[in-house]
Formats: sequence, C-alpha cells, structure tokens
Amino acid sequence: MTARAQRHAALGEPARLAIIDRLLLGDASPSELGQELGLPSNLLAHHLKLLEQVGLIERSRSEGDRRRTYLRLRVQHLADLMPTPLRTAPRVVFVCTHNSARSHLAAALWKRHSTVPTASAGTDPARRIHPGAVATARKHGLSLAPTHTSHIDETLRPDDLVIAVCDNAHENLGPRVPDRLHWSVPDPTRTGTDEAFAAALSDLANRIDRLAPAVRPPGGSDD
Repeated sequence: MTARAQRHAALGEPARLAIIDRLLLGDASPSELGQELGLPSNLLAHHLKLLEQVGLIERSRSEGDRRRTYLRLRVQHLADLMPTPLRTAPRVVFVCTHNSARSHLAAALWKRHSTVPTASAGTDPARRIHPGAVATARKHGLSLAPTHTSHIDETLRPDDLVIAVCDNAHENLGPRVPDRLHWSVPDPTRTGTDEAFAAALSDLANRIDRLAPAVRPPGGSDD
C-alpha cells in the first residue's frame, strides 16, 4: 500500500507524468527525453531519480553505444494505465540491424493485434532469418512472412511509423528517420538460446500490447 501511494505521488507532478506518457510507447535515453520534453538536464535527472526510487522506470546499457543508457517503463507497476490513441499511421515498420530475429518476430506479433499493416527491415540485413527466430515463431504459432530479409532503404515508405527494436539500429538511423519509437530489446542471437528468444518474444509482445491500441490507420478505425 505504501509503495502504491508513493507511485501515485510521483505521478502527481506534470513533468514526471509526461515522462511516463512518453515511455509508455517506447524507450528513450535521458538526452532524448530532455530534448523531446524541453527539460534541462538537472531537472530531468531529479525527476528520473524519483521515478526510479518508486520503481516506475529502470535503466539498461545500450548494446550499441555502450556509453549510452536507455530508460524503460516497469509496466508491472502501471498495469491499470493504457495509452490513448496517439498515432495515425498507414503502416508500422519494425527495424533491427540484421532483420533476422526481433523485427520479424515483432511484425508477426503485430499482425495478431492490429489490422494496421506491418513490415520489417534491417539497417544491415543478414542473408537469412535466424533459425532461432523461425523455431520460436513456429512454437508460438506465428507466421514469419515474408521469409527473407530486407534493407530499410527498400522497405520504408513516407508516413510509416518506424519502431527500432534494437539499440544499434536506433543509434544508426539517427536523423534519417527523426520521428520513430525505440524499444531496447536485447539481441537473442548473441547467445542463440531458446531462453533468449523466448525472452525477446515476451518483451516484444508486452510492448505491442501497449502500442497497438494507440495506433490507428489514417482516416478511420482499426476495429
């Protein structure tokens, strides 16, 4: 009860509530948050410290630029909050470095939750989808279609909602795709274990559960 009261108190400040709203849909580094929300670094650090203390956010080290950290929401403590419709997009495109695991799994999961079309791509595509991703998809009844990898330059269309599902892709995209979301999902191919792929799939599924209700096709509803 005390912990819940502390979280409610932390959310009673407009800047901290804005931070939570931003992290509901995707991860962000402190510098990205400060720039988007117009908060000076010392004030942002104060708000982040309080949100960490009450268990609403946590940090992870980038798998790309190891000097960078990303903030993510601890959604188990916000189970009763859902994002309202915030985005319109003709298509959602999931991007990782090699387009061999996370981005394909994310697109397959998205098809279960939304009628907004989806695609996946890589900034440096591998020759094939990783066998671990294929096995994980099969185990959970997901269809990995198409079954080949694609480069983002061949895939991206105007007005696509881009979601980088790996740190390297997010950092490499830079200003090329300025309006995108980032999900800092650990790379399961580093170890290649069943457990790593299962963890990545679970992370993606939880995030898509939150994002899908917030995305609508232009000029209509996805119901």
